[in-house]
Amino acid sequence: MSETTDTRLAAEVTPVMLNPFDPDFPDNPYIQYRALREHDPIHITALGPWTLFRHADVSRVLRDPNLSVEERHATQHRLTVGTGAGAFYEQHSQRANRSMLDLDPPDHHRIRRLVAKVFTPRRVEELRPRVAELVEEMIDAAQGKGSMDVIADLAFPLPFIVISELLGIPDTGRRDQLREWSGAMVKTFDPIISDEDAAAAVNAADNMFDYLEEILEYKRANPADDLLSALIAAEEDGDRLSSEELKSTMALLFIAGHETTVNLIGNGILALLRNPEQLALLQKNPDIIEGAVDELLRYDSPVQFSRRVTVADYNVDEKTIPKGTFVLVCLGSANHDPEVFGANSEELDLTRVNASEYMSFGGGFHHCLGIALARLEGQEAIGGLVKRFPNLALKNDKQKWNGRLVLRGLAELRVTF
Repeated sequence: MSETTDTRLAAEVTPVMLNPFDPDFPDNPYIQYRALREHDPIHITALGPWTLFRHADVSRVLRDPNLSVEERHATQHRLTVGTGAGAFYEQHSQRANRSMLDLDPPDHHRIRRLVAKVFTPRRVEELRPRVAELVEEMIDAAQGKGSMDVIADLAFPLPFIVISELLGIPDTGRRDQLREWSGAMVKTFDPIISDEDAAAAVNAADNMFDYLEEILEYKRANPADDLLSALIAAEEDGDRLSSEELKSTMALLFIAGHETTVNLIGNGILALLRNPEQLALLQKNPDIIEGAVDELLRYDSPVQFSRRVTVADYNVDEKTIPKGTFVLVCLGSANHDPEVFGANSEELDLTRVNASEYMSFGGGFHHCLGIALARLEGQEAIGGLVKRFPNLALKNDKQKWNGRLVLRGLAELRVTF
């Protein structure tokens, strides 16, 4: 038997596993996703949860109304490094459990209907001129330097200013603190958290919710033509959002809405710079930006995983997932599934006709309410940057990632032009 055959057979009998601690994982997790999709698509991870990797399975789970998002149904809990992180989850469940993200129907549907009444696609589209203006201002500020950090100079401040202005939150000089609190709280989205990060998240949640209470009081006394005033006034059949529901909704917009857009812009620019023929295509045909952003969302999703909890034994492809189990679905893997996206699913193709079938914003009735805003900001930021700087290039070969499993993004992205 040849050495090549021995190597191939050894690879076939070696079990594949999801290992986010692999040093090569942050830069390209899709190598592991492909192996798992092909050899162990219904995978029990070393972290504990069951994880699904095929597009069909991911889509089914996200759209299944018989699964829960409420952690109270889980008989197991996420892993922690140390023993004190449980304090966060007890406090988190008390303060933030009125977020749509963490509620099943009928509570989920009730809150979502009220929010959707005012957070409409038309209202979002009306923001386009202001978003374009902000992008131009940020690019202007960087132009004279000859280089920029796309994350710090554009991707990070843009969505934060947009959501602050959309909500009508006055600039009280505490935006930097809000960013810091959001960054601490978002680490709790991952299935594993250290005691140190959990303690920081508890502190950040306390500070954010106290601050948002002050903002609510101000807005009730000073209503204006903004989203928060409209949320306070929103009513359906005599029902309104409570103070806790309003604060949880605002926190969700800041945390999930902001972080995902940062990652979309950063990951998207990096993907274009690593695929210069696609960057040239976009620069030559700027009118394809809408489809291009969909493809960038598919190619390197800003959200890599979502989760559900089984409330009864759950069968997937002749395997039974026990009741009370966390089920992670790998959105990043589903987005690269050749069964949906063809033989070139691992490649970036800005002209891909079905790019919009990506799973990056989830699915079912929990699909992200902020899709339109994230896509708009991505279109203006990515389109504006590549238009202004035809010689855009990476300053460093090796990139710094944020180290998160769920919300995949860059810590910095330095470019020259």
